[in-house]
Amino acid sequence: MAVQRAASPRRPPAPRWPWLLLPLLLLLLPAPSEVLQLLTVRPWLPFPNAGLGHSAELAFAVEPSDDVAVPGQPIVLDCKVEGTPPVRITWRKNGVELPESTHSTLLANGSLMIHHFRLERGGSPSDEGDYECVAQNRFGLVVSRKARIQAATMSDFHVHPQATVGEEGGVARFQCQIHGLPKPLITWEKNRVPIDTDNERYTLLPKGVLQITGLRAEDSGIFHCVASNIASIRISHGARLTVSGSGSGAYKEPAILVGPENLTLTVHQTAVLECVATGNPRPIVSWSRLDGRPIGVEGIQVLGTGNLIISDVTVQHSGVYVCAANRPGTRVRRTAQGRLVVQAPAEFVQHPQSISRPAGTTAMFTCQAQGEPPPHVTWLKNGQVLGPGGHVRLKNNNSTLTISGIGPEDEAIYQCVAENSAGSSQASARLTVLWAEGLPGPPRNVRAVSVSSTEVRVSWSEPLANTKEIIGYVLHIRKAADPPELEYQEAVSKSTFQHLVSDLEPSTAYSFYIKAYTPRGASSASVPTLASTLGEGAAPAPPPLSVRVLGSSSLQLLWEPWPRLAQHEGGFKLFYRPASKTSFTGPILLPGTVSSYNLSQLDPTAVYEVKLLAYNQHGDGNATVRFVSLRGASERTALSPPCDCRKEEAANQTSTTGIVIGIHIGVTCIIFCVLFLLFGQRGRVLLCKDVENQLSPPQGPRSQRDPGILALNGARRGERGQLGRDEKHVDMKELEQLFPPAGAAGQPDPRPTDPAAPAPCEETQLSMLPLQGCGLMEGKTAEATAPCAGLAAAPPPPDGGPGLLSEGQAARPAEARVT
Repeated sequence: MAVQRAASPRRPPAPRWPWLLLPLLLLLLPAPSEVLQLLTVRPWLPFPNAGLGHSAELAFAVEPSDDVAVPGQPIVLDCKVEGTPPVRITWRKNGVELPESTHSTLLANGSLMIHHFRLERGGSPSDEGDYECVAQNRFGLVVSRKARIQAATMSDFHVHPQATVGEEGGVARFQCQIHGLPKPLITWEKNRVPIDTDNERYTLLPKGVLQITGLRAEDSGIFHCVASNIASIRISHGARLTVSGSGSGAYKEPAILVGPENLTLTVHQTAVLECVATGNPRPIVSWSRLDGRPIGVEGIQVLGTGNLIISDVTVQHSGVYVCAANRPGTRVRRTAQGRLVVQAPAEFVQHPQSISRPAGTTAMFTCQAQGEPPPHVTWLKNGQVLGPGGHVRLKNNNSTLTISGIGPEDEAIYQCVAENSAGSSQASARLTVLWAEGLPGPPRNVRAVSVSSTEVRVSWSEPLANTKEIIGYVLHIRKAADPPELEYQEAVSKSTFQHLVSDLEPSTAYSFYIKAYTPRGASSASVPTLASTLGEGAAPAPPPLSVRVLGSSSLQLLWEPWPRLAQHEGGFKLFYRPASKTSFTGPILLPGTVSSYNLSQLDPTAVYEVKLLAYNQHGDGNATVRFVSLRGASERTALSPPCDCRKEEAANQTSTTGIVIGIHIGVTCIIFCVLFLLFGQRGRVLLCKDVENQLSPPQGPRSQRDPGILALNGARRGERGQLGRDEKHVDMKELEQLFPPAGAAGQPDPRPTDPAAPAPCEETQLSMLPLQGCGLMEGKTAEATAPCAGLAAAPPPPDGGPGLLSEGQAARPAEARVT
């Protein structure tokens, strides 16, 4: 059952910049020039199905309303829709789409006609139920409010009027009760003749009550209650009224025969609060509110001798009403009270607004409704109930819908349905997902490894495609047991492929996933990964270890410092040995703040096994093992031998010749320095021509390795700094701009910070230097100075043994200094 209809054309809303993403991108961009490029990027291109020249908004101009149908008679349910054609309209009954049949017809304007309304009889289905009009175009689907259609009915009287005897001048009251749809109209007959409603002594209340005040003898007779609606007419049993002679005139205390009942109504209905009082003299009836608020005068009237009528009630009329019967001239009074509850159907204070957002960002809809009782809010996506879960979040009693990491599958029409016992309302908005070509794919190989009871290291690989425009990564973190709305994020530099997440809870499982960001939008999310932090009493995890060849007989070991180890009486233990031997040298104890260590005087022809582990008060953690061969570096050194600026001589021997040569060299240095100062030259002297190429320290992150290193085992697949893998050169200036050094932003400094690490030579130390291969360099050429490794001594082994000396500990020949 469908109909195609047209709608007036409108222009679509222009795509708006994703302002929620802009602060993050500005944080990650390293230079103002890139910010300017970002702000001038070309507009987002919508999907091809974005209607041009027509409004894509699909909305109801007329919705079906609750109604009562007469069995066997036709009924029409109204529906009118606006939106980009073609629009397909269907109907649902109790949530199920109505099939096409001869029993009902979909009119050209979208309304539904039921030819002969039927009740359930003889196995045939009833037409009673909740009906919804459903409209759909290429942008989505919307559902109208529910319209309850019921059959007109009339029950039998369950309260008939009763015979009454009254005195002249007194009060008589008849009551009947009957249920029907629609609500029956109640009238009264006396002796089969409709009573005269113009008689002020006769008061007819809508709820089926007849009051007669100031009784007279001619009021005697038989009274019938007549109820009628579109379904039927019912006449009650007769009740006789007998009026006796006049009263004795004796004093009677005031009394309330019938007080107000508790009522529950809907706004705009009429409230009738009944109060019938007797007494001699006749009491005065008055009304008040129990909370002391004034009743007011607008829409208020008194019917008969004391009935309060409130027409067009509002929520403000809700309260407890007190009827008081006072004896004239005295303070003698009797009271009765009843509660009036006025309900209001749900109505919107704030409607959701249609939005356009780039793929990978977050879309948010807000819908606020009011009513009495407070309405319950439900969200629909293309007519289907949308619950929380995944990347969908509902907050503030479902008044806020948040969809994170949106993709093409999220493009739809979203409806906010507010419903309470008084009625329901709906409002809709459309989400357009803007997709830019050439966005990167999701980050790959996401892994999370627990480091301690409060830290987890997350590593990943860059996307496979479109990586040139990446300006940074965002790591999404949450407890695995928490709902998605409790997730938080941390930004990471584009040149960093691992991140240490700290301040976590011990023995707790966490979920992590990564997104790559470009000036044109974000990638889709990576596959999430889980990791659990260690318990409070656990030893630390294995530290990541990198090895770099410094020369034919020296190595540099690099890892990340763990300042927390020092807080838990911990640090690092280093062991090493030639692979052919069975015993290790060590342990060499290092504090948790150290991130590098140098080994020297190694056998150039041997393969070395190096182990590094972290320990704390709970014991030693597992070790990270690396195998390194120096053979390749040794061969290269033989082909191009560097200048040995620290040539050793036999121990405990002093060369007089060396001292003399050293003194001559010192004097020569002073002479050349004076000459350079006089002629305005700047530079350094006595530099080794080949030292720059042979002894340069690592430039860039620890992940870069010397190609001469042979990784035999122990290197984990996908680990940053994997041996034999070409990686991107890190722009150090950009990295420092994006993320401050360790200690300031929590990021490890990729450069060695250990005092034992090699540092560039600021002054050339005069010692026993061979003259071969060395020359005098001056001018700007001398500015490219080479570092001199190993000027600081490493701590001795704790056992007092000889161990293996670092380069700073190597035995030096006697030095001659110029003083």
